[in-house]
Amino acid sequence: MSENMEELLEDFIYWQARVNGRLQDAEIHPAMSLLDLLRDELRLTGTHMGCMTGHCGACTVLIDGKVAKSCITPAASVQGKAVTTLEGLASDGEPHPVQQAFAQESGFQCGYCAPGMVLTTAELLAKTTDPSDEEIQQALAGNLCRCTGYQSILRAVRKAAARLAD
Repeated sequence: MSENMEELLEDFIYWQARVNGRLQDAEIHPAMSLLDLLRDELRLTGTHMGCMTGHCGACTVLIDGKVAKSCITPAASVQGKAVTTLEGLASDGEPHPVQQAFAQESGFQCGYCAPGMVLTTAELLAKTTDPSDEEIQQALAGNLCRCTGYQSILRAVRKAAARLAD
């Protein structure tokens, strides 16, 4: 192996975390974003690349149950943690009640905002079973949708809350 290749390999670190319930490992560069790891290495393309500044929410994931913007989260920082992507919210091949509610209420049109809207809603409803419209709007404030006008999103969150409360 050439000296240059050895130097490049030294820059990589071993990474391991539970992603969507499965233990995953990879050799990553310390500066790699979680978004790049999920999309490019693990082929989980439900997490979208949007603004790359953490403002739009398209790259949202849950880390240990809490919303995080994967485009600004270093992959190395989630070592040993549990990461849930949009794909991992379903259980036994069945969509999560939040995913079902968004589909039934036409919560998205193009779907680009889906990771942020769905995963943020899942986090919100894990904390409060009957959020007010103000609480919903406050929780979703870090997620941009350019298609719906947000009314169908509010209906979807309310429907998911009702479904989960039953």
